[in-house]
Amino acid sequence: MCMGTPIHQRLRWGTLYLMAAGAMFTSGMRWECPTSCCCIVERLEVNCSAAQVPTVPEGLPQEAKLLNLTHNSIKTLLRHQFHMFTQLLELDLSDNLVGAIDVEAFVGLRSLMTLRLSRNHLKIVPVGAFAGLTNLQFLDISRNEILVFLDFTFRDLAKLQFMNVTDNELVFIAHQAFSGLNSLQELHLDAGNLTAVPTEAFAQLNVLRSLHLLRIGITTLHNYAFCHLSQLKDLVISKCPRLEMLSANSLFGLNLTSLTIQFCNLTAVPYVPLRHLVYLVFLDLSYNPITYIHGNLLGDLLRLHELRLIGCSLKHIEFGAFSGLVHFKSLNVSTNLLTTLEAGVFHSLDSLNILGLDNNPLTCDCRLLWMAKKQHFMDFGGNPPTCTTSVQLQSWTFLDLSELELQSLLTCRRSRITNRKPQQMRVDQGHTVVFYCNAEGEPLPSVTWLNPQLKPLSPIGRIRALSNGTLEVRFAQPQDSGIYLCMASNAAGNDSLPFSLHVKAFPPSSKIPFRLKGWSLIPSAPPDITGNHKHPFDIKTLLIAATIGFLSFFSSVSICFLFMLFWSKSRGQIKHTATIAYVPRSAVTNSNAVMSNRQETSRFTMKLM
Repeated sequence: MCMGTPIHQRLRWGTLYLMAAGAMFTSGMRWECPTSCCCIVERLEVNCSAAQVPTVPEGLPQEAKLLNLTHNSIKTLLRHQFHMFTQLLELDLSDNLVGAIDVEAFVGLRSLMTLRLSRNHLKIVPVGAFAGLTNLQFLDISRNEILVFLDFTFRDLAKLQFMNVTDNELVFIAHQAFSGLNSLQELHLDAGNLTAVPTEAFAQLNVLRSLHLLRIGITTLHNYAFCHLSQLKDLVISKCPRLEMLSANSLFGLNLTSLTIQFCNLTAVPYVPLRHLVYLVFLDLSYNPITYIHGNLLGDLLRLHELRLIGCSLKHIEFGAFSGLVHFKSLNVSTNLLTTLEAGVFHSLDSLNILGLDNNPLTCDCRLLWMAKKQHFMDFGGNPPTCTTSVQLQSWTFLDLSELELQSLLTCRRSRITNRKPQQMRVDQGHTVVFYCNAEGEPLPSVTWLNPQLKPLSPIGRIRALSNGTLEVRFAQPQDSGIYLCMASNAAGNDSLPFSLHVKAFPPSSKIPFRLKGWSLIPSAPPDITGNHKHPFDIKTLLIAATIGFLSFFSSVSICFLFMLFWSKSRGQIKHTATIAYVPRSAVTNSNAVMSNRQETSRFTMKLM
């Protein structure tokens, strides 16, 4: 709530100072006060709260510094309604039925510093409604029904420093809506019905130092959402159940010292967007379903002092999670699912002063001994950690015990691989190989696999290390041969066991080849010992190829014959004889004779088969 902010406190004290100064000059003055109000001359205050008045009462003392009109039934603020209150410093119209404000309704209130209009029924603030409020520094219009902010709505509030617009129904903010707010330093904005962060509208707020965005209705915070707010130091994004991800450059351009993202749906720490915030001192990601804090990913936050992850779903904080954070001194991970917190997650235990670890199902073993040694130099916030899995220490505040007692109770058992027999496997190429590596110890050891080049194997790929400690080599190849190392480790020590794998390549073909000079059906035949390529020709392959060719030829001829048969049937009855006519060559009687111009025609008949 805005009541506790530093800006509000300064404004409140400033108002009280001016009221006290005015009271010195009016201590002997008698006021005429309406019957529905209570006037306190010493404080220059007129209190008409809960007077059941439908309008601003008449006859109010014009010398008043504070006017309280809360809990009434005022519906409309008329034009120039307060013009006579030239010395008024604070006006409270909260908890009324105000649904409309006329233009220039506050003209004349040139000394007013604080205006409260919360818990009314405003749907729109007309341009010019705040005209005349040249010295206003605090404005509260929260818990109304405001739908839009039009261009230049606040152009007359040049000295405004704090504005609260939470719990409204904003669906649109014009690009020039905040134009004129040249002194605004803190803005609380409810953006539940907005489809995006009003980046262009924020560009008018050149000196904004603190921004609180509540109920923003988006799933992803887009890139460069706050790029114009170079003076912003404190950003709060809260109560956004749909917000699941921050784009890589969503916080680019900011020089924040404090960032809070609470009650959202982030499932992981936004490491990439945070890398720009080299001046960040305070980070709060509480009440998000974050499960892990990974190692060596927060090193860019060189100035980080405090991290809060309260009420998340944390199960594990990896070694080196806060590596590089030389100024890190406060961590609160209360109400999570952590079973331990090892000293190796911190860059240095010397700088850590505050630790919140209560309401976690801690396993009390040697991993918590560092806490016992440092308990006299650390603040647990009045809620020290307790054990929930240890029979001897269950539900006890184990830090109440002496260090000697804890050393005998907080113990670990070194990890040990149970099957110590040498493991060797010889398989043919293409087979799948599975190596089993079982380990025991307290706490339960983690199992990792190293390949023959001593590099860790991941849980994905053809050769993969499964989560249950098993190594699987699928479709084994000759190059997979070698020594694989199983490593089991916990806080008490390590153990290892080698596994040997030999993959036999496919044997060469044993068939006697038939070679023809110059060509081959097996172009990939290897060269002989002299380096010359031989071209084997398999007689069996030749017979198969010839048979396939003959069958193809016979099938084609058969199809053609059948086609011709059916075609001839479709042309009618077949004739069994044919008559052919011809002309015989003419006889020459002598060398000087002329060819006869009469020629005889002959015919003959043939039988068709």
